[in-house]
Amino acid sequence: MEPDPFNRNCGSRQVIDRIGDRWSVLVVLTLADGAKRYGELAQRIDGISQKMLTQTLRGLERDGLVTRTVHASVPPRVDYELTGLGHSLVDLVAGLEAWATTHLGEVEAARARYDTR
Repeated sequence: MEPDPFNRNCGSRQVIDRIGDRWSVLVVLTLADGAKRYGELAQRIDGISQKMLTQTLRGLERDGLVTRTVHASVPPRVDYELTGLGHSLVDLVAGLEAWATTHLGEVEAARARYDTR
């Protein structure tokens, strides 16, 4: 059977859900320039809770997009980094970021027009 994200039972829909999630997009963008520690990710991604960051990182790791490396030190140090598969997403999510920042004014104007109706 060919992947069909319009079919609710197709695994490709789960992949789209993962990579289309706002937190996943922001984690991938943050890791695009190299490995980061958990605290660095939490500091960079304003508004993400510890619970959501942990869930997002686990999901990205499970899907093979992020690696988690524990370093034997005191205190233990954990780094997160994009895999090759994760790096293949960078251009895609950077395009989303570029579109959102370029068209923000237009979207805000459309919202204002809609809300005044």
